[in-house]
Amino acid sequence: MKDLFIKTDFQQKWLDRLYEKEAAFKSKSAETDQQAKFPMENMQELVRMGYTSLPLTKEYGGEGIGVYDMVLFQETIASFDAATGLSIGWHMGTIGELYEKKLWSEDRLNFFAKEVLDGALVNRALSEAQTGSPTRGGRPGTTAVKKDGRWVISGRKGYTSMSPALTYFLTSVWIEETESIGFFLLHKDTKGLSIDETWDVMAMRGTESHDLVLDHVQVDDFMLVESSVGPRGSRINGWALHIPACYLGIAQAARDYAIQFANTHSPNSIKGTISELPNVQRLLGEIELELMRARHVIYHVAEAYDDPERRQYIKNELSVAKYTVTNAALAIVDKAMRVVGAKSLQLSNPLQRYYRDVRAGLHNPPMDDMTLQKLAMTAIEEGKSKEEN
Repeated sequence: MKDLFIKTDFQQKWLDRLYEKEAAFKSKSAETDQQAKFPMENMQELVRMGYTSLPLTKEYGGEGIGVYDMVLFQETIASFDAATGLSIGWHMGTIGELYEKKLWSEDRLNFFAKEVLDGALVNRALSEAQTGSPTRGGRPGTTAVKKDGRWVISGRKGYTSMSPALTYFLTSVWIEETESIGFFLLHKDTKGLSIDETWDVMAMRGTESHDLVLDHVQVDDFMLVESSVGPRGSRINGWALHIPACYLGIAQAARDYAIQFANTHSPNSIKGTISELPNVQRLLGEIELELMRARHVIYHVAEAYDDPERRQYIKNELSVAKYTVTNAALAIVDKAMRVVGAKSLQLSNPLQRYYRDVRAGLHNPPMDDMTLQKLAMTAIEEGKSKEEN
């Protein structure tokens, strides 16, 4: 089904390279989940391949891939291993946004591009217990205060995905002297920076999204890479599509397992396999419908974002893609489990892992309620505008 969405030789080349890693990535997924252990070998392999530098624009030494390319690749990786897909997606999305929009000064972009080309991994550290989702506009409790010419940063961040592998933490803070939100680029070896291993959840266990602890971390002005930043939820950022791309990949994996099971499972109460039963065929048909609908939505939106002329018309499409794909993934895994039956609940069965992992998508930004509210408000305002004219 995905072949329809491959448009270039470059995409095909990278998909071929990624599929060479399929067996190795899949072989470690159960252990990654059971032990809540970060898939470090997978991440090191992606770095070695040069995958992690693809979003750098060509002027900075990368390939300058677009959002469409990223979605295609991220979906594929997540179909092999969800924790790997979501984790590396945060890096890919961060790099893509930084260099597409040139959010930093030129000297900082040049410095960081060299770091990425040398294998550095990054993720934004945003979430805090007292503020909830940063997309809702909460002010960071983590603070940065200027003292003796240096910045002193203290606070705690949660949900820091890929924490064992990160080289840099792009950390949001409240800058007291300017009363604004800023971002500091903090190296993992900075004095006062530590990881508190708090990650104890049922979904995406292998991401090791532990707490980042900052205890009077001191850095100079160069590491203040973004200042006077508004709420991130208000930005149009196509690179956030790495999130639904991950859950689309999980849905594809669940679909593939259900098809394989239906084609081979043959209880002695019937002739042939369960794939010949009308009720099973209905479930498989519903899975295909959900998957096709979700895939068309996300790739259409990604394609529109990559076109500068069409991007200006994007309003709610990015959040709609996330809503559509994530909820479709939930439905697909549920239907796949109905095909397989009680065996899907066995801890040795990958479907129970897919079921837990897709639930995490509901708690990645933007949240469903925000998407629906924005759609409603857009429609209301458009209606008022027509009445006035």
